[in-house]
Amino acid sequence: SNSFCTLLGIMADETFENVDAGASLTVPVQAGQLRKGDFVCINGFPCKVVDVSTSKTGKHGHAKANITALDVFTGKKYEEVAPTSHSLPAPVVKRSELMLIDVAEDGHLSLMDDANNTRDDLMLPNDQELADRIKAAFDEGKDVQIIVMSAMGKECVMDLKTAQ
Repeated sequence: SNSFCTLLGIMADETFENVDAGASLTVPVQAGQLRKGDFVCINGFPCKVVDVSTSKTGKHGHAKANITALDVFTGKKYEEVAPTSHSLPAPVVKRSELMLIDVAEDGHLSLMDDANNTRDDLMLPNDQELADRIKAAFDEGKDVQIIVMSAMGKECVMDLKTAQ
């Protein structure tokens, strides 16, 4: 029976770690406090708020926030209506800049961070115009910094910077 307890302990530890990781993906934000440019999760997708309006509903009704936001990764539009006092999850969004080392034929990017760690798991973005700009800058031999945004456990190439 001893090994069974150990196994349960290990499983409990793993579950706890996963819960912990998930919790840190979002922070609560009050619907009434949201402003244009803020981040919020709608239907579980990390979005950037493009419009917020509040409406009073009836004599004894609570004010409602009408939120329009775009998915930070796909640009898809989402709308949410919530009481202004209501808490909504806001994604914890991180931006990082990585140096572009190589662009593979299949669109995989070789990137290096400040600590000289390389990674090859990110692709050229779906946004064709941005992908073309990245390839062109790289082909011209410029120093290219790739701006990567991460939210909700996903990462996406958002932009590039070139050294003048």
